[in-house]
Amino acid sequence: MLIKMKVSGLTIDPLTNTPIVILKDMQEKKAIPIWIGLFEASAIATEMEKISFSRPMTHDLLTDILRILEVEVTKIEINDLRNNTFFANIYLVREGKSLVIDSRPSDAIAIALRANAPIFVDDKVIEKSRNVDFGSKLTDIDKFKDEKLKEFLENLSPEDFGKYKM
Repeated sequence: MLIKMKVSGLTIDPLTNTPIVILKDMQEKKAIPIWIGLFEASAIATEMEKISFSRPMTHDLLTDILRILEVEVTKIEINDLRNNTFFANIYLVREGKSLVIDSRPSDAIAIALRANAPIFVDDKVIEKSRNVDFGSKLTDIDKFKDEKLKEFLENLSPEDFGKYKM
């Protein structure tokens, strides 16, 4: 079953300094953290903050191309989690024809935000994400840190994010 979600915010993994996008369901009862790259975090943050540049950035350019070609982004789906890697699809419609494009979740989210398209996550992905192994050979200290990180992420509220600065 697909669950409609929204970008709750961006944060930084305190252990690895890697950006994390946090998605929450509309009732804010379920959350899913997705570790992403710095450039993708920047693309998401600039759209969330409605920052515009004098020249289009990559996701803005792609969104402009789709608009000019009269292609509608109808939704994105984060549909799988395998080997600690999330998978997503971008759903498009052009002249009544549906198209599905494989994408990294971070790129799909950046495009969905620009296109005002809904974000969905398969409930199986949410369940799998609760059992993600953040390292295949964790030491006891790493296991403790891993549990603390999971606890930290599960207790985040929208107010904890503030504004993500570039």
